[in-house]
Parts: sequence; structure tokens; C-alpha cells
Amino acid sequence: MPRSEKKFSYIIAFASIVAVWSLISYLISSPAIPNPYVVLLSFIHQLKGNLLQHFLVSAYRVVYSIFLALSFAIPIGLLSHEKKVDNFVAPFIYLLYPIPHIVFLPLIILFFGIGDLSKIVLISLIIFFQILVTTRDAARNVNDYYIYSLLSLGATKKDVYLHVIFPFVLPKILTAMRISVGTSIAVLFFVESFATNRGLGYLIMDAWSRADYPSLYAGIVSMALLGFILYIILEFVEKKVCRWI
Repeated sequence: MPRSEKKFSYIIAFASIVAVWSLISYLISSPAIPNPYVVLLSFIHQLKGNLLQHFLVSAYRVVYSIFLALSFAIPIGLLSHEKKVDNFVAPFIYLLYPIPHIVFLPLIILFFGIGDLSKIVLISLIIFFQILVTTRDAARNVNDYYIYSLLSLGATKKDVYLHVIFPFVLPKILTAMRISVGTSIAVLFFVESFATNRGLGYLIMDAWSRADYPSLYAGIVSMALLGFILYIILEFVEKKVCRWI
């Protein structure tokens, strides 16, 4: 899709959301659903205050969590191409992945405290399995003929991983990361809704407790904006590193 056409599609989507929001606000006529213009004014007003600080704290927690999960999930997933490694890893995935990892929050707080670390660890734990499962499945589906062709040219196992397995798996990893962005934002709201006074989740819950609905929606829009920015960054990275797709 041409860049100009893509920008136009984003504008259309944004205008449609605002139009539907405005219509619902007009029809229901409730303080709980303020007009988008009122929310925009609240957003601008909070930007002059501490909204940017909360935004940056949340962004730090999400980005750190994603990189932490990647640093463990990608090596394990790639090495799962080896049958011995996969036979060892698979039982752990089958046993641990179906568990709703949010239930580990009390234990994580017990071990890591109530600061940033516990929040980052929980988000990382949840998205780790999403990235791992996708990476593992992709690595196991690499066609052996590609590997044999490279080995016949005198390549080492390192070359096989570098020039065959990793390039094959990379698009799947980026897809898993896009999925994990949505998951990490959702978990972020949960972990920032208690035991903290920083972050967009805290900002939203604080506004809700005060029945300050314009500020509440401004926080929701900020969280959506964070997810959108991360998604756009991943799309840009995919175009740069996966030119063959």
C-alpha cells in the first residue's frame, strides 16, 4: 500500500472512531461518556501537568518487559529446532503455558517487592510464552532441505542458525511481538492499578475514583496511543529487517 494511501486510511479510521464516539456521547448524554472534544481539552491540560511523566513510566515498563521476554524466548525458541532441546522444552511449555500467569502476581510481589521490577517481571512472564510458542513452532517448521543445502557448502551450525533458521523465524517473532504489545498494555493497566502512584494505569484509576471522566478518558487515550506507537515502531522494524516479505 502506498504511504499516502496508508496515511489516508489511518485518518479515515480515526475520523470514524471520533464520529461514532461523538454520536454515542450525544445519544446517551451521560457524564460517563464525555464528548471527544472535552476529552481532548482534558488531554491537553494534563500534558501541561504530569501526563507525560506517567506516559514515559508506562512506556519504560512495557518496553523493558518486551525486551526481557525476548532475551529469553528467542534463544530457547530457536534452539527448539534441535529435537533434543525441543524434547526438553516442550513439556514445560505444555504444563506452564495454559496457566493464567496473572495468578503469580502475589508470589512475584513477594519476591520482587511492589516497585517497577515486579511489574516488569509479571508482564515479561506473560508475553514470554506468547513469543516462545510462536518462535518454537516456526523454528521446528524450517525445511531441512534449506539446511542441507547450506551444510553441503561447508557451513557450520552457527551459519545455519544465522542464515537459515533465524531469517525464517524472524517474521514470526515480529508477529508475536505485535500480539504481545496488546497483551502487555492490558497487563500494564492491571499492574499499575494498585501499589503505585506512577503510570497510566494509576492515572486512569485515580480519575475513576474521583469520577473525573474526561481525565479518565484522557488516560485511556494515552494508553491506546502508547500501544499504537509501539505497533508502528514494530511495523517499521519489520520493513527494515524483513525486506524479503
